[in-house]
Amino acid sequence: MESIQNQTAIVTGGTRGIGRAIAVSLLEEGAQVVICARHEDQVAHCVEELGLQWGKRIKGIGCDVREYTQVQRLLKFTDQEFEGLDVLVNNAAVGFFANISQIAPSQWQEVIGTNLTGTFHCCHAAIPMFRRKGRGFIINISSLAGKNAFAGGAAYNASKFGLNGFSEAIMQDLRYDNIRVSYILPGSVNTEFRGHQVTPTSGWKLKPEDVAQVVVELLHHDPRSLPSRVEIRPSKPAK
Repeated sequence: MESIQNQTAIVTGGTRGIGRAIAVSLLEEGAQVVICARHEDQVAHCVEELGLQWGKRIKGIGCDVREYTQVQRLLKFTDQEFEGLDVLVNNAAVGFFANISQIAPSQWQEVIGTNLTGTFHCCHAAIPMFRRKGRGFIINISSLAGKNAFAGGAAYNASKFGLNGFSEAIMQDLRYDNIRVSYILPGSVNTEFRGHQVTPTSGWKLKPEDVAQVVVELLHHDPRSLPSRVEIRPSKPAK
């Protein structure tokens, strides 16, 4: 079993929901974690909270993954704080759901820019750091919406279908550099994403911790094996 202890991980969109759960799980495994999100104040608040338990092993910086220069700053910050990178978890995502005729070009660009182009930015900037270490692991958080289209999902479906194809391609690009790539397709998760409320009646959904558990299990795999695609869904969805 591979050890995560003392490895350094970046988790994008790491201040809440799935991203925060992943960051916490990695900290529990002994990793050093850098989280980022668009809003500096949210990052600072999250780092302060998590730092009460994990001290200086949690760091954070504001970063809009749509902007490559900000992603470069994120990687430089991580290198300065922890001297390298072992794991990149691309979790940052936004969703806008409407009939195609009602989606503004700016909304389309925000969804594609964050969910797909942002992941490209982070991978592209991280690869030199992985190669410097001689290994690395990229985990992209996709969605079952990346294989199941639905009305009103034109932008989100396109971003996640694209993310799946991107993940499959770079897995083949990078495998002989000792850089592993996996992607996870969660079903309904009980978070505030899309403005949903976390309520007892939504308890049938996955918890963010369920997705975080998959991330940790992927990292524990012996390097000879690669579960490149993992689907996870509620056992008993609402009828």
